[in-house]
Amino acid sequence: MYVIMVIDMAKVICVTNQKGGVGKTTTAVNLAYYLAKDKHKVLVVDLDPQGNATSGFGIDKSTVDPGMTEVMLGISGILDTVHQTQFKYLDLAPTTPQLANAEVELTSTKGKFTRLKTAVNVIDDEYEYVIIDSPPSLSLLTVNGMIAADYLLLPVQTEFYALEGVAQLLESMSLVKKAMNPDLKLLGVLATMYDKRTSLSSEVLAEVKKYFKDKVFEVTIPRNVRVAEAPSHGVPVGAYDKFSKGAKAYKELAREIEERTA
Repeated sequence: MYVIMVIDMAKVICVTNQKGGVGKTTTAVNLAYYLAKDKHKVLVVDLDPQGNATSGFGIDKSTVDPGMTEVMLGISGILDTVHQTQFKYLDLAPTTPQLANAEVELTSTKGKFTRLKTAVNVIDDEYEYVIIDSPPSLSLLTVNGMIAADYLLLPVQTEFYALEGVAQLLESMSLVKKAMNPDLKLLGVLATMYDKRTSLSSEVLAEVKKYFKDKVFEVTIPRNVRVAEAPSHGVPVGAYDKFSKGAKAYKELAREIEERTA
């Protein structure tokens, strides 16, 4: 008698917004932390040449070799780059600013849009969640993230011009779905830097809900000094101050995402 073991494929989530300063990397890092706290094996892929997710886990970018630059250029496999973080179940594929140069090299390379998908396919049964932190632009790297992903997570800052550029991002998502990744889904829209004391935050959140309806997560990420301080200590906010409002919000986000991806 043969016993067939079924291994679930990784759920690949690309955290993206072409607008900078919306809490994209903060969301990728803290979501990954709380998914790992729930004993899911998680890999964070730092696909942003700024490397903020890398430093956000306390890894010195000058010591990264190989990293995502080498993966995208086809020099190294993604497992060769993986660093175990100080947190159980949570690994990181780090990057350096050289990734920006690699993106230029990729523009004239065959298979330039599917480099990340090819790399992630190799580790599909190694992790339960793969969280991709993409650059704050509609770049070749961002398109790679969309093509590799099962889901897009869109952080939107609850401030003036919050929806600026979102239509273009959704158009890009539609093109990627049509041409290269028909199974890509919008996992949800996350309101970040929310300040319930201001009417502007409430008005923007109402506008976001009107636009995206049930795709908006129930939880909002508050403007919180602990969330801002944690990266300078090289840890997620949950490890820095687990009782802070920001930590509690990201913990709740992880629960919502577990439900939406079940």
